[in-house]
Formats: sequence, C-alpha cells, structure tokens
Amino acid sequence: MGGTTTISVGSDGVAIITIINPPVNSLSFDVLNSLKESFDQALQRDDVKAIVVTGAKGKFSGGFDISAFGALQEGKAMTTGLASKPGYVSIDILSDTVEAAKKPSVAAIDGLALGGGLEVAMACHARIATSTAQLGLPELQLGIIPGFGGTQRLPRLVGLAKALEMMLTSKPVRGEEAHNLGLVDAIVPGDKLLENARQLALDILARRKPWVSSLYRTDKIEPLGEAREILNFARAQARRQAPNLQHPQVCIDVIEEGVVSGPRAGLLKEYEEFQVLLRSDTCKSLIHVFFAQRGTTKVPGVTDLGLKPRQIKKVAILGGGLMGSGIATALVLNGYEVVLKEVNQKFLDAGLGRVKANLTSSVKKGKLTQEKFEKTMSRLKGVLDYESFKDMDMVIEAVIENVELKQQIFSDLEKYCSPNCILASNTSTIDLNLIGEKTKSHDRIIGAHFFSPAHVMPLLEIVRTSKTSPQTVVDLLDVGKKIRKTPVVVGNCTGFAVNRMFFPYTQAALLLVERGADIYKIDRAITKFGMPMGPFRLCDLVGFGVAVATGSQFVFNFPERTYKSMLIPLMQEDKRAGETTRKGFYLYNDRRKASPDPEIEKYIEKSREISGISVEPKFAKLSDKDIIEMVFFPVVNEACRVYAEGIAVKAADLDIAGVMGMGFPPYRGGIMFWGDSIGSKYIYERLNEWSKMYGEFFKPCDYLAQRAALGAPLFAVGSSKVAVMRWNGRRLLVSCMLN
Repeated sequence: MGGTTTISVGSDGVAIITIINPPVNSLSFDVLNSLKESFDQALQRDDVKAIVVTGAKGKFSGGFDISAFGALQEGKAMTTGLASKPGYVSIDILSDTVEAAKKPSVAAIDGLALGGGLEVAMACHARIATSTAQLGLPELQLGIIPGFGGTQRLPRLVGLAKALEMMLTSKPVRGEEAHNLGLVDAIVPGDKLLENARQLALDILARRKPWVSSLYRTDKIEPLGEAREILNFARAQARRQAPNLQHPQVCIDVIEEGVVSGPRAGLLKEYEEFQVLLRSDTCKSLIHVFFAQRGTTKVPGVTDLGLKPRQIKKVAILGGGLMGSGIATALVLNGYEVVLKEVNQKFLDAGLGRVKANLTSSVKKGKLTQEKFEKTMSRLKGVLDYESFKDMDMVIEAVIENVELKQQIFSDLEKYCSPNCILASNTSTIDLNLIGEKTKSHDRIIGAHFFSPAHVMPLLEIVRTSKTSPQTVVDLLDVGKKIRKTPVVVGNCTGFAVNRMFFPYTQAALLLVERGADIYKIDRAITKFGMPMGPFRLCDLVGFGVAVATGSQFVFNFPERTYKSMLIPLMQEDKRAGETTRKGFYLYNDRRKASPDPEIEKYIEKSREISGISVEPKFAKLSDKDIIEMVFFPVVNEACRVYAEGIAVKAADLDIAGVMGMGFPPYRGGIMFWGDSIGSKYIYERLNEWSKMYGEFFKPCDYLAQRAALGAPLFAVGSSKVAVMRWNGRRLLVSCMLN
C-alpha cells in the first residue's frame, strides 16, 4: 500500500512527524504503523520535548486508503499479529500511543484533514489550521462509519448536534468554522503553520496552554436525557431521509454507546460495527461508485495519447430554454464567457432571465455573493445573429429535438465559426451522424448531453462518433471537469447511454398499468427502492411532449423491443401535459404538490381498448419486488446491449451514468453492479419467462443470455473475445464479449 512518515527534531526540541503518501497523504496501514513507530521514537528520545504532526506538501491527510477496502472486505488484511487486535488503530495507535503520550502533540493542518486524517488530528492534544483547510468525517458516503475514534472524539470537541450533522451529511468545514466550533485551537497563515504549531506544543508542555485529551472531554456533551433527545431526533431524520440505509442509524448508536457507557466502550463498539458495515452490500456498492466515478475520465485511445486540452474561453449556446439557460449558468459560474443566441428578442430576454433567476437563487441560498453575482452576469451576452460566433472556441446547440432544425443549425455553424471551433449538440436521443449529415466538419462534432436542470445535475454525457477526433473529446472532458461535472464518454447511437438504457423504464411501467397494475403503487414501489421519483411522476416532471418525442425515437429505431402504449397521447388530447398544466398522471396544486387523480382510470381503459389488452387480476396484486424486477430488469437488459455494442468503454461507466443521470440509488452500485448482485442467471430466467407471456419487450439480449449460461457476471472481465470499434482510424478495445 506504501506511504510512510518521517521524523525530524529541531533545536527547540520539537519533533516534526510528517505523513507522506502522495497525492493526498492517505493513511495506508504502512503509514499508520510508521506513525506509531515515529511516535514511539519521539517518546523515547531525550532530545524531544513535544511533537507536531503534519502532512507533506500542504495536505494533512485525505483519510484512510480506500483502495485497501477490497482486501479488508475479503478478510485479507490485518488478520495476524498485533494488528489483528480489535480496535488496533483507534485504541493502540491513536488512543494509547498518540493521545496517552507523556509529551504533548499538535496537529498542524493545511489542505485536507478528512476521515482518518481528522481522526489522527483529533487524537493530538491540540490542532492548529489554515483558514482554507477542510476538516470532516465523510465516511458515511462510503456506507461505513468513522473507524479510528471519530464517532467518540468529534462530539466531545464540537458538541453532539454539530458532530451528528457533520457525520450524517459528510460535509466538511473550513478552517475558520472549525475554529469557531472548537475543533481547532487557532487559525494561522500557511507559511506560519509549523512555526505556530511548534510554539503551541511548547506552550502546552509548559502548561501555558491546556493539555487536553479530547476522548475524555465532557464539557460539550449534554446531560444524558437531553443527549438522548438529540440522538433520537437525528435517528428520525436519518430514517426519513434514508429509509433504505442502516449505517446512519449504526453511527448514531455508536455515538450513543460512548455517551452512555463511556468513550472506551464507544471505541470498541465503533470497531465492531465498522467491521460489519465494511462487508455490507451498501459499502461495496458505494465504494464501487467512488472508484467508478473517478475512472470515467480514463478513455483508452483518447486520454492515453498525450494530448493536452486546448484552452476554451468563449462558448456560444444556441437556445435559451430550460436546457440552454442551465448550460449557460453552469459555464458562467465557472469563468467562461458565454454568448446566448435566440431567434427573437422575446425568447432571448426569457433565456437571459432564466440564467439571472438561476444565479439569483444561488444568492438567496448564500452560495453566491452579490459581488460575484454581478461579475458572473457580466460574462453573459445575448445575441440574435451569428456575427460573434467567429470568435467562439465552442458552440453548444440546445434547441428542441427536431432533426431538420438541428441539421440547418450545424450547416450554419460551419459557415460562421472558425475551423477549430468545437461544434457540440445537447441532443438527448438523436444520432449525431444524422445531425451533422449536411456538414464536412465531422471530426469536431460531438455530443454534450447535459441533464436537467443543467446547472445542478452532475452528469455530462460526452458522445463521440466514429469520426470525432480524440482532441475534441479531450477538450470537452476538460470543460466538463472545469464546470464540476462528472463526464462519461460514450459512443453514438439513439439515446446514447443514459436514455438508451432507461427507455424501457417508463415503457415497462406502462405495460404493467395496462394489464391492471396501479400507477401510484408502481411509483411508490420505485421510490421506496431508492429512485428520486417513480416513472409516472417523472413523466409529469419532464412533460408529455418531451416523453413522446423521446419515446418515438426508440419506437422508430427499436420497433421489435419497444412497448407501444396510447396512454400518454390520449391524455395529451385532453390538454394534459404533466406538471406544467397541473394535470398529468397526477394533479398539482399551486405549490406543485402532486396528488393522485381518479380520472386517470378512464384514459387507461381507453388505452387498453385501443391496444386490445385485457386486465389480468394478478397485476393488481403485484408485490413491490415484482414491480421492481419487471421495471428494472428490462433496463439491465438494455444496459447489457449498450455495453456489448461498445457504446460504453466500461460497465462501470454505465453505472455512473445511471446514478448521476437518472438518480439510480448509488447505494445499489449502479444498474450493472446491481444486476450482478442479483445474478445474470436469475435476471435472464425472469425476462425469458415474461417474454413468452408478454412479448418481445422482455426478450433477453444475446449478451445477457451468454453471461447467464456461464453463470458469469455482467461485467465480463478477462473475456477472450473483444468487440473492436474504430475511432478516427485507431483500434480501440471498447467492450469485452464472449466467444
């Protein structure tokens, strides 16, 4: 795992112990053992009076080395010798060596002190930090709890309520706030950090400053009755916000154990529960998502060519609707100069107004100062012609999903833009080759598919055709990073990755309803599973016009495996369009609160009549498990097709696309990871059974059938046959296949 600590002793008798494990000085077991050895050495040396712990190159420590979790989950690490002792790190190293030391220690914090890094700092007798330092315990994001004493020390330093907030939300605090909370004892400039830390350590030694063991502080812990009220309130909130997750409840239980039975008992319970959670499906799923998200920017045949991103400064957006204005907002917020083009002044004013409203909302929420608001707005300009497009580095088309309109726009862009300008489309479903059919600029045409609202949703789907140059992909990856999106590079096809994978989502739900299932029961089951909303509530949100336009693309391109329902078109005939008309599958009040609509049944009956479908009583009695399987197994099936066709380079990219683009619950690991947790054989058998009863919509694809026959996972690691696609003349391995 690597990493170490070094020790150097100054003429003042202060030993500086430095954590070294680039890039963020993560705490591998090698580092933790080295930390103990350095402390033992400092305690034994007569020339050492006090100790300062810091991190190399301006970062204290980003926390425990997550790459070690795989081995831990399989029981391959820390199973022999002293290291196998329960609570070895939290008790033997941090409590009985660092905190119990007869020489005072001070943590000098710059950059990151997260997770295990903060737990090391809290074991020291004092902490000193820069104002920009970030301190926090984000372990719950990975399905675990702090495991090195954080559940016991943080409440004793900042109080129960704030400690619960920091742990349950995983949000770090900056140095100034940490100081106000009592988490650090002083804030100093970065260039004075070690100097001040040395002096503080000597002041503690001389008793000019208090010598504090944070584990045994009680002044910030409320009386037991009041403490239990705070803990129970936190339990109720966590249960309401994350009903499918156990680890937030476990975290609260562990904190309570320390309050009720003492911190030492709390440390032992923390260790025991950490070991259980580490092996849980939730932890495995969230760690998979953690690494998968960081792997999306590694694209074979593109990011390994040594290409440097070109400097993109000026971006034009065509279309100031919800998507165009959202994209413009994301860009101006992150320093880009943006030109927003519309077809007339009325539409342009509306588009500019939407951007202003987005930024004003950030001001009201305290995320943006008035000064920054004005500076950000100054980077936005509205136009009605192409005159200024000659100076643009990139153009993003964000007009309605109309092929002829988009073709005309791209033909115009080729005339007005420079030969090096990137020509991007925000289309959600239309084949890019079709959009660029009337141009000669195929190497610089690329998909930049944002998700609504574009300034909020974290995913950017980067779509390349067989002719898109690697340089164009590298450039857009860089833009995605700078506007704080997670980019996923995918191939060109109808719907690309996210919409292609999830087109069966709503269609499966419609199939169930027309055979007798209840709309609202389906939405409840899907929401309970962990989706932000069910398919029918989602249709209302995006609007029936968008739903039909998108759905028709799949019906046209994949007629053999789409489910064709007249339900939404029938509702459209009665001027129902979803949330915007306050009538869709739900009724909406002035505050846009949704409530069931009894009138929906008449549309369902008419749709059944047109399709010649009869109600089957068993569909009214479907369990939540049945609903989840009948809605999501077709999504898994389509994801397998997307992967097998080479639309995605990695199955993990599809997991991230589903999590960040559709809101698939991250604690289930993404659609492919979740499918593997159930098993390819079971999914295949269920789909095959349904296809015989209800038609081709459920028919398992060849790839799924092959994996099921082998009892193999969907992610075909090390398969012997490989699908090869050509990107700009280069052979690129894009998807593992079977013989």
